[in-house]
Amino acid sequence: MKGVCGCCGALRPRYKRLVDNIFPEDPEDGLVKTNMEKLTFYALSAPEKLDRIGAYLSERLIRDVSRHRYGYVCIAMEALDQLLMACHCQSINLFVESFLKMVAKLLESEKPNLQILGTNSFVKFANIEEDTPSYHRSYDFFVSRFSEMCHSSHDDLEIRTKIRMSGIKGLQGVVRKTVNDELQANIWDPQHMDKIVPSLLFNLQHVEEAESRSPSPLQATEKEKESPTELAERCLRELLGRAAYGNIKNAITPVLIHLDNHSLWEPKIFATRCFRIIMYSIQPQHSHLVIQQLLGHLDANSKSAATVRAGIVEVLSEAAVIAASGSVGPTVLEVFNTLLRQLRLSIDYALTGSYNCITGVSSKIIKEHEERMFQEAVIKTIGSFASTLPTYQQSEVMAFIMNKVPLPSTQQSIEAGKAGENRNRLTQIMLLKSLLQVSVGFQCSNMLTALPSAFLDRLLSAALMEDAEIRLFVLEILISFIDRHDNRQKFSTISTISDISVLKLKVEKCSRQDSVFMKKHSQQLFRHIYLICKEESNIQAHYEALYSMLVLISIELANEEVVVDLIRLVLAVQEIAQINEDNLTAYNRCALFALGAAYLNLISQLITVPTFCQHIHEVIQMRQKEAPYLLPEDVFVEKPRLSKSLDRLGPEVFFWQSKISEVLGGSGYNADRLSTPYVPQLTDEDRLSKRKSIGETISLQVEVESRNSPEREQRAPAEEITYETLKKAIDSVAVEEQERERRRQVVEKFQKAPFEEIAAHCGARATLLQSKLNQIFEITIRPPPSPSGTITAAYGQPQNHSIPVYEMKFPDLCVY
Repeated sequence: MKGVCGCCGALRPRYKRLVDNIFPEDPEDGLVKTNMEKLTFYALSAPEKLDRIGAYLSERLIRDVSRHRYGYVCIAMEALDQLLMACHCQSINLFVESFLKMVAKLLESEKPNLQILGTNSFVKFANIEEDTPSYHRSYDFFVSRFSEMCHSSHDDLEIRTKIRMSGIKGLQGVVRKTVNDELQANIWDPQHMDKIVPSLLFNLQHVEEAESRSPSPLQATEKEKESPTELAERCLRELLGRAAYGNIKNAITPVLIHLDNHSLWEPKIFATRCFRIIMYSIQPQHSHLVIQQLLGHLDANSKSAATVRAGIVEVLSEAAVIAASGSVGPTVLEVFNTLLRQLRLSIDYALTGSYNCITGVSSKIIKEHEERMFQEAVIKTIGSFASTLPTYQQSEVMAFIMNKVPLPSTQQSIEAGKAGENRNRLTQIMLLKSLLQVSVGFQCSNMLTALPSAFLDRLLSAALMEDAEIRLFVLEILISFIDRHDNRQKFSTISTISDISVLKLKVEKCSRQDSVFMKKHSQQLFRHIYLICKEESNIQAHYEALYSMLVLISIELANEEVVVDLIRLVLAVQEIAQINEDNLTAYNRCALFALGAAYLNLISQLITVPTFCQHIHEVIQMRQKEAPYLLPEDVFVEKPRLSKSLDRLGPEVFFWQSKISEVLGGSGYNADRLSTPYVPQLTDEDRLSKRKSIGETISLQVEVESRNSPEREQRAPAEEITYETLKKAIDSVAVEEQERERRRQVVEKFQKAPFEEIAAHCGARATLLQSKLNQIFEITIRPPPSPSGTITAAYGQPQNHSIPVYEMKFPDLCVY
C-alpha cells in the first residue's frame, strides 16, 4: 500500500502535495506564492502537521543539495523562513528541529553561497521569540561552525569578507537566541565563550585603520556597517552588555588568553581598545570584576617580559579611569597591594638580573630600562586608581603605601649589605613616587584628616634620610597636601618680585581645623625644614621645593603665631649659612641666603607692615649692589654666580632679628617670641638615627631646656653646660641603649631558644610566683589576736591561736 501511495500522486498525503506545489518547474521562477499561501494556511489550520511538513521539506532540501540543484534549495529555505515567521504554536519545536537540521546541512557545504544562505535563515530564526521553551535543543554545532566561518581564509577577498560577516552574524544570532533563556544551552560556559570571543577579537584585530574608534559610536556610515570589524565590535558589545555578574569571568578570560597567544600586550594599542569596549559595554556595577581579573592576570605574568607586564598595567590604568563612574570594588587595598608587590618584584628583577630572585638563574635576559618603564607604568596606574576613589579611601591608600616604605626608625626589616641598601633605596623611591602620584589628585579641606599623626611621622622621618632624591619626594608630597588652591604654579621659580599682586595668589583666612593642625604639628614641620636646609647634597630643586613649602604654609595654614615662627625659622636658616658650622659649599650657603631673601620679600608683602617691608626692601637693594650672589636671580640659574668671600660680608646685607622683632612688635606681633632665636627640639628619632649630621645639628643645651619646660615661650634661661651635665646626658642615652638591648635579647630568646628551655624557665618563674602567692594567702587568712592577748609558749615565744576557716566571721560583702 505504501508503494502504491508513493506512485499515485492523487493518493499522496495532502501536506506533501502542498509542499510539492510550491516548487515551480523552473527554479528561476522562484517560489509559487499562491501555493505558498495555501501551505501556510494549512499549517496554521493543522499545526500538528508542522513537524511532517518540516521533515518533508528537509528531505527535499537534502536531496537537492546532493544533486546540486541550488535553485530549489533556495526555494525550500524561503518556504521554511515564511513558515517559521507565520507559525507560533506549541508544535513549533518539532518543526524547528527540521529547520535546524537543514541549516546545518547548508553550513556544512563547501559552497560559500549556501553557507551564507544558511546563516541568513538562522539569523531570521534567532529573531523569533518562541512561546514555548525547548529543553533538548543544542547549538554546539552552530557555535563551532560560525566561529570557523569567522576565521575564513578564502582566496577571494570579497568572498572571504562575506563569509566572515556571516559567521559574526551567526554568532550574534546564537547569543540572542540563548542568552536570556535559562532553559536553553548555557552560552556563557567556557566551552562556548572560548570559541565566540576569540572569533570576534580576530575580526576586530584585522582593522584597516590604525586608529581605534570611539568607545561608544552613535552613528556609522553604510560602508562601515558592512565591515567585519564594525560588525564584530557591535556583536562583542551586545554580548558583554548581556553578561550578568556571574558570567563576567567567563567572558573576559578568553580575551586575556587571546592577547597572550597573539602577543598583543606589547604594542598595547589593540589591548587598550579591547578593554575600552569591554568597560563601556558591561554594566557599571561589574567594572571591578574586570579590574580584578586584570590584576590576577598581572600576577600570573609576573615573570613575563617587562614590556608585557607594562602593557597589562597600562590597560589597567585605562580601565580604572573608565570604571570611575562605577566601582573599583570592595577590596580596594588588595588592588594597591598587588600593584606594589609587582613594583617590588620589578626592583628585584632589575637588581638581580633574573626572574628567579632566589637562585639568580634565568633563561631570559632582563633589560633594566624596560623594568624602569614598567615601574613608571605601575606608578601611573596607582595614581589612576586612586583618582577614582572617594577622599576617605584615598587617605587609607596613602597610609597603606606609607606603611610599606622601609625606614630605619621603624620595626620594618632593613636589608644589610650593598645589595640590600640598593634594594631599600629603590623601594623607598618607588613607593614615595607612588605616594606622590596619589597625593597630587587628593583634595581635602581638613589638614588633620589629610595628614594624621602616624602618617605624618613616617613621612617626615623619610625627610631625614641622606638620599637627596628621597628628601625631594617627601617635600613634593607635603606640598601637594598643603596646596589646596593650586597656588604652587604661580611662584614655581624663586625670585624677589617687587609686587606679588601680579601672581594672583588665592589667599583665604586660616580655618579653625588648620589652626589646630599647625598648633599640633608646626614645630615638627619647621624642625624638618631646618634640618633639610643643612644638607650639603641639596640642589636647586630642593631649594625650590623648600621655598614653595614655606610660601604655601604662609598662604594656606598661617595665623599670626605661625607667621612669627616662619620668620624665626628663615632667620635661623640664614644663620646656618652665615656661621657655616656644617662646612657647607659656597653654592649651598648662597642658596640659603637667596631662599631667605625670597621668602622674607614675599611674606613682608603678604602681612603688609610698611616698616617691615621697608627693612626687607633695603637689605635686598643692598645685596643687589654689593652681593648679588646672595639673591635668587643670581643663584638659581643654569650657571650660578657665586662668591668665595662669604665670611667677609658686611652686616648691611643680612636680615637682623632685632630689627624685624622691633618693627613687627610695633604692629601687634609677639615681640618676645620674635626676638627669641629659633632652635629645633631634639627628639628620640634624632638620637637613634644613624645619620651623622643629626648629632651635630642640635646642642645638648636644647635637650635640657626642652625637658625642663614644655612651653618654650616661658622657659627659664639656659642652664650652663658643665662636665656633669654632659656626663648625665651621655649616661641617659647609654641607659636607654642598654634597656633596648635587654629587650632585644629577651625577644630573641623567645624566638630562637628550644621549647624545653623556655618551658623550664617559665616553670621556675611560675613556682616562685606560686610560693609568693601562698605567703600572701597565709597572711591574709591569719586571724586577728585574741582579746586576752597572746599566749606564751613553753619557750617564752608568743603564739596565736589558729581558728578554722569555717568558724571565721567575714563581712557580709565578702560572702557569696
